[in-house]
Amino acid sequence: MNTFLWIIIFLGTFSFMEFMAWFTHKYIMHGFLWSLHKDHHHKEHDSWFERNDAFFIFYAIVSMSLFYTGANGFWYGYPLGFGILAYGIAYFFVHDIFIHQRFKIFRNANNWYARGVRRAHKIHHKHLGKEDGECFGMLVVPFKYFKK
Repeated sequence: MNTFLWIIIFLGTFSFMEFMAWFTHKYIMHGFLWSLHKDHHHKEHDSWFERNDAFFIFYAIVSMSLFYTGANGFWYGYPLGFGILAYGIAYFFVHDIFIHQRFKIFRNANNWYARGVRRAHKIHHKHLGKEDGECFGMLVVPFKYFKK
């Protein structure tokens, strides 16, 4: 196993997951699986959990499957699985904790990046329906949201 290649695959997978998050959010969550994502835009539930949380399970299964393939001779499965896992952790911290405050930490983060990501997500949530949405990414958002 080549360590440099392992790191490149890991970083490439992590980066590619931003595209996958955007694509999944725009075309699947705001498309044919709106029924699972709708409660994220409409707080019509009494539970801390949302149906929207089910999307996490899909990527967790993909990541775990890649770990399994890594343990069974396909070493590329490890950096691929860890890239997806790392993006999932980043998503959880940025989206669920920082933006939506599901845990009351990181409330005072106020640097230029934090403000831009928060603004973009706020614009996304101003659209309550599945149509006319914008800002579907999570870590990479349009530059205009970083301006004052």
